[in-house]
Amino acid sequence: MINALGRNLPDYIEGYGKVKPFAGAFENYKEVVKSSVKLKSVKPGDDKVLSSIKEALLKCEIKDGYTISFHHHLRNGDFVLNMVVDEIAKLGLKDIKVAASSIFPCHAPLVEHIKNGVVTGIYANYMSGPVAEAVSKGILKYPAIMHTHGGRARAIESGDLHIDIAFIASPACDTYGNINGVEGKSACGSLGYAIPDAMYADRVVAITDNLVPYPACPIEISQEYVDYIVEVEAIGDPKGIVSGTTRITKDPVGLKIAKLAAQLIEESGLLKDGFSFQTGAGGTSLAVAAFVKEMMKKNNIKGSFAAGGITGYIVEMFEEGLFRSLFDVQCFDLKAVESYKNNKAHQGMSSSMYGNPHNRGAVVNNLDVMILGATEIDTDFNVNVTTGSNGVIMGGSGGHSDTAAGSKLAIVVTQLTKARLPIIVDRVTTVTTPGETIDAVVTERGIAINPKRLDLLEKLKESKLPIFTIEELKQMAEKMTGVPEKIEFEDKIVAIVEYRDGTVIDVVRQVR
Repeated sequence: MINALGRNLPDYIEGYGKVKPFAGAFENYKEVVKSSVKLKSVKPGDDKVLSSIKEALLKCEIKDGYTISFHHHLRNGDFVLNMVVDEIAKLGLKDIKVAASSIFPCHAPLVEHIKNGVVTGIYANYMSGPVAEAVSKGILKYPAIMHTHGGRARAIESGDLHIDIAFIASPACDTYGNINGVEGKSACGSLGYAIPDAMYADRVVAITDNLVPYPACPIEISQEYVDYIVEVEAIGDPKGIVSGTTRITKDPVGLKIAKLAAQLIEESGLLKDGFSFQTGAGGTSLAVAAFVKEMMKKNNIKGSFAAGGITGYIVEMFEEGLFRSLFDVQCFDLKAVESYKNNKAHQGMSSSMYGNPHNRGAVVNNLDVMILGATEIDTDFNVNVTTGSNGVIMGGSGGHSDTAAGSKLAIVVTQLTKARLPIIVDRVTTVTTPGETIDAVVTERGIAINPKRLDLLEKLKESKLPIFTIEELKQMAEKMTGVPEKIEFEDKIVAIVEYRDGTVIDVVRQVR
C-alpha cells in the first residue's frame, strides 16, 4: 500500500501486525478508550522493599515474551536497563521486548542480548549508538517500533503498547514507593516519560540508589502505582545524565542561522505578550533562544511558557521574568534540575500531557514557536531525524513530530550542507515528521516557507528576510556538493516509524 506521503508499505509486517497507513497529520483525531490496568492490592504491613532485581523479577512472575519498559531521564548515564536485562538473561528467559523511551550508546550490552535471543523486540522514541547500528544491520528478530514521545504515551494508554513490567529509575524513593527525580546523587529532574509506564504497566518496580524513609517529598510518581522497590549501588553515572550539547554555538554559520530564525519569529507576529516557545538543547537552537531573549527584553515582552526538555538557558529566561512558567518533561542539565526542585512555576508534565494527540489536549497544542533540527528535509518539507546519510538509525522523533504538529510556527534550523552532503533533497531517506506540519526551513543561505502557509507568506511579503523556494535552496546546496548518490538497502524492514497517532509514516530497511 502507499501512504499519504507516497511511502510504499506492506499491508502486514511480521512481528508488528497489520499496518495502518499514515493518512495525514490531523486525520486520526477521534474518541478513544483507555486501556484497563491490572492491579494487585497491598495489605497493611506488606513490605515492598526487595533484596535484588532478581527477586523483583520473580515476584513479578516474569515470563518469556514479556514486555518491560524503561525511561531515559538518566540518558547516556543509565545503568538500570542493562542491570535488569542482565538479570533476565541469567534467569534463562527469551523473547523479551524492551520498551525504552530512548536508547543511548551506554546500552551497548543490549546488542549481545539481541544476538542470543533474550531480547527480540524494541520500542523506542529515539535510538543512537551500538544498539541502533545493530538494529540497522537487521540482527533484531522483529522490526523495532519507533514512536514519538507523545505517540508512546498514546500507545501505552490505548493498550497498543502493553507493558508487563515497568522499571522506574528513581533518584529518590521511599520504602512505600513514592518517587521523585530531584533528590540524591542521581538527581535528573522531571520524570515525565516514566509516568505513563507507571500508570499503565501490570507491575511497577522502582530501582533506586537513594532509599529514603517514608514519606519522600516531593512526590512525582506515587506509591499507588509501585509494586516493589529495589535498592542498588548506583542507577546511573551523573556525567552521562547531563549529556549532549547544552551551550550556545559559537560557530558563525550557526549564529547566522539562529539570527535569521529569530528575525523570522519576530516578523511572524507571534513574538508578543503571552508568547510560548520550545527549543532543543543543540547549540544553534539555544542561539535562537538567545536572540529571542534579547528581542523580548528590548520590547518588554512577557511570555506565557517554555516547554519540553528544559535547559539552564531556558531557566535563565524564566528567572529573568521572560516566561511565567516552564513545562518540563525532562531536565537537560543540573541548572534545570535545581530549578525544577525549587520553582513552583517550573511545572513537571507527563509525556502524555506533553504530546499525546489522543488526550483532552496536549501542551504542544499551545506552543507558538518550535525550533527543530533535521538530518534531511525534502522539497515537500518532510523531515528525517531518524536515519543518517548512510541509512543507519541515529535518532528518532522524540518530540519532533508532536511539537511540529502542535505549534503555530514549526521552524527547522539547519546548515545547507553537512559533511559535504546537501540537507535539502528530493525525497528524504526516512520520513519522521510530515511536511504539512513544517512551516519554515532556515539555513545560512536563506529561508524557505512552506507554500501551504499562505498566511505566513503574505505576512512576510514586504520582509527583507532572504526568502527562497525550497527548490532554490536545494539547488544552492547541490551547486556546492553535487547530487548525492542514493543509499542502497536490503528488502528486510528493520524498523517501523509510527506517527504520533499510531499510523505508519515510514519504514527503515536493512542497510547493505
